[in-house]
Amino acid sequence: MRRVVITGRGCVSALGHTPESAFARLKTFENCIESVPELADFKGFNTRLGSKAGFTRPAHWTRKTTRTMGDVAMYALAATEHAVAEAGLDAATLQSGRCGVAYGSCSGAIPPHLDFLSLLATHELKNVTSGTYIKLMPQTTACNLSVHFQTHGRLVPTGTACTSGSLAVGNAYELIKFGLQDVMIAGGAEEFSPTQVAIFDVLYATSLRNDAPKTTPAPYDANRDGLVIGEGAGTLILEEYEHAKARGAKMFAEVVGFFENTDGTHVTNPNAATMSACLKGALVDAGISASAIGYVNGHGTATKAGDIAETNATRAALGFAAPISSTKSYIGHTLGACGAIEAMLAVDAMNAGWFHPTLNLSEPDPACGELDYITGEGRLIDTEYVMSNNFAFGGVNTSLIFKRI
Repeated sequence: MRRVVITGRGCVSALGHTPESAFARLKTFENCIESVPELADFKGFNTRLGSKAGFTRPAHWTRKTTRTMGDVAMYALAATEHAVAEAGLDAATLQSGRCGVAYGSCSGAIPPHLDFLSLLATHELKNVTSGTYIKLMPQTTACNLSVHFQTHGRLVPTGTACTSGSLAVGNAYELIKFGLQDVMIAGGAEEFSPTQVAIFDVLYATSLRNDAPKTTPAPYDANRDGLVIGEGAGTLILEEYEHAKARGAKMFAEVVGFFENTDGTHVTNPNAATMSACLKGALVDAGISASAIGYVNGHGTATKAGDIAETNATRAALGFAAPISSTKSYIGHTLGACGAIEAMLAVDAMNAGWFHPTLNLSEPDPACGELDYITGEGRLIDTEYVMSNNFAFGGVNTSLIFKRI
């Protein structure tokens, strides 16, 4: 089997628009949650909270660059431009046929749906353009990236809700590991929309601390009251080790383990047994014992059922009280982007030897698994291996393991 390394990173998030700025923001110990005025315009909404990325289109982008892109694809492109530049990938490599794209989101851009569906309401085609469907299609991020960078390799669009980003990274890793590609652009993105908030609001899964946005979400805390929706994008450039070594590329970490499985029991209620089996599968793929894991970046949405199932699954899989924290306590749930953003930050933390705390966690829920919940000012940990886990509607479970180089 071939070794797979990370040679480039990029992100768009409320924490920052570069890996360095995002990681530095973690040390301010203040979340990016705010009151979103537009949510107040919708009758029946319970939550008014969100986390915006504060994105501005780069000046070098032309109309031609973005004519088939909604916000979700533009976030993906901005993150990927940074990752490609950091990796030092040239046109020959990108267009070699040995470079592919694995990228996803929960859905495409939301506003174009109104134009598309107006056809049914008005029986007129005037609002539909040649780019309408391209912006809203579920594979919009992957396809727009492929066209922009003129890749000719594998295309793997991942649309598995909150595991879209992590599944993309995992699939990219396997394509390289088994010799089908040499380089992969991998990640996930999501744009903020009231429709995304509504999905969870009708399930009574959103936080209602509308007047105290800095106190929520509170993953794993006994007094947590739900999640907060965010937005952004995360991109990792994955590359075969010898290929990266030959061109003198900087390597940030090695991807050594990945596993995906499905609960097969319920589309929204998590299954701790299959979640635990997923984590164990990643350990087997990595060829390491559970005791080697020095830190777990948890999914940590701050929902009651989700936190309980995840933490008990983690404890069962690892067999000890592993250090764990949730990035969502800073930026909320970025849905299709979270798996990629969180994996990137976990790798950066491993290399820095410092791991961020879970904000707003003062009293771990006794129903949660017995783990070492990082709080306060974070934790200094010297470890060779970190694990990043994500779980999604549909019962989709993913686990990634990274090794320090």
